[in-house]
Amino acid sequence: MIKKSTLLVINELMERYSALFICKKDITNALTAICNTYRHNHKLLICGNGGSAADSEHIVGELMKGFLLSRKLKHSLYQKLKNLYPENAAYFFNNLQESLPALSLVNQVALTTAFSNDQSADLVFAQQVLGLGNEGDILLGISTSGNSDNIIYAMQIAKAKHMITIALTGKTGGKLQNFSDICIKVPELNTYKIQELHLPIYHALCIAIENEFFT
Repeated sequence: MIKKSTLLVINELMERYSALFICKKDITNALTAICNTYRHNHKLLICGNGGSAADSEHIVGELMKGFLLSRKLKHSLYQKLKNLYPENAAYFFNNLQESLPALSLVNQVALTTAFSNDQSADLVFAQQVLGLGNEGDILLGISTSGNSDNIIYAMQIAKAKHMITIALTGKTGGKLQNFSDICIKVPELNTYKIQELHLPIYHALCIAIENEFFT
């Protein structure tokens, strides 16, 4: 079950961006899926192109450290650190934050350039999903058109590995919706307008997920 206070974050998103009400069910389903994945100690993989690549990095930045909350380390971990490294335990405790495991597939420069040169550039995300993804993990693919081949191929590999697939797209959903368990289609057709609505969605998801695990 998702906390009421967590679901309130999505309700607030709807109040601020009424155009997204059409996406509320899919956004809520994505929230539930990601929370369930984290509850079972799995991880989130994210990929996109151009501005959506930057969005992939942005999401990781909000999940892997504190976003709105401080996320203090668990006392049990502090005790282990204190026993192992008494001189650094307080420094670790005061500065490190609890994390939600998320990986962006867009920043592996050596791997992507080598693979693009030696194999096929449109399979660079699929290759990483093959190597990093496990059953129960989630792949979030961001594509304003919904027709990015490299995202679609990554989704197909994720499905073959029994991962959960979530797409964040524009109004039509493109081909990507056919390979997504959940497809959040924002009601815009122009790339920049789609991206303007993607940001509040993933910010709300990150806030809600953080609330679910750290309040």
